[in-house]
Amino acid sequence: MTRIALIIGSTRSPRRSDYVATWVEEAARRRLDGRGVVLDLVDVADFGLPVLDETHPAAYGLPYEHEHTRRWSRAIDSYDGFVFLTAEHNRGIPASLKNAIDYLYAEWADKAAGFVSFGASGGAHAVAHLRGVLSELKVHAVRAQVQLGSFTDFAVDAPSDLSDLGRMAVREHQEGALAGMLDEVVELAGALRRMREERTAPLTPVTATS
Repeated sequence: MTRIALIIGSTRSPRRSDYVATWVEEAARRRLDGRGVVLDLVDVADFGLPVLDETHPAAYGLPYEHEHTRRWSRAIDSYDGFVFLTAEHNRGIPASLKNAIDYLYAEWADKAAGFVSFGASGGAHAVAHLRGVLSELKVHAVRAQVQLGSFTDFAVDAPSDLSDLGRMAVREHQEGALAGMLDEVVELAGALRRMREERTAPLTPVTATS
């Protein structure tokens, strides 16, 4: 089984991330049904991570000091690939997502990632930011991505009401874009899982022959 996490990066309330997550999860389950894929929603907001408070960088490989870090570590370590659902904040990813990523290192390495972004520019800048961050953690990002525009893929009934987050009204091509990205993530995640398993498997003794 290939395990994929749909990671919700924003911790705002209310937030459009919930609408996006519902759309992505429903489409992903239809697309991946019967393909040996376990799919979970992983919401950064559920982990209550404070601003990074571990004494040592995760790359040092030292034991974690705090239970919230260990809980987050166990969750991320259990997956083979990730689809990051990210809003765009000032041409970057939400601080909550960057903070959550920075807590860990080895748990991310040699796994696959795809992206669903949303914002005024479709979240393009956020994904560019996220690709750079993940590359430092040896995460292998697929080329395909889904970009949802604030003014083209959401319908807002009361634009003057800032509390009206609108509703999903995705353009027809977006589900195809999502399907293509998911296919790439699942294929790459499976290949990387096999690579990790082979790397950690015990060596087979070689019997000398005359």
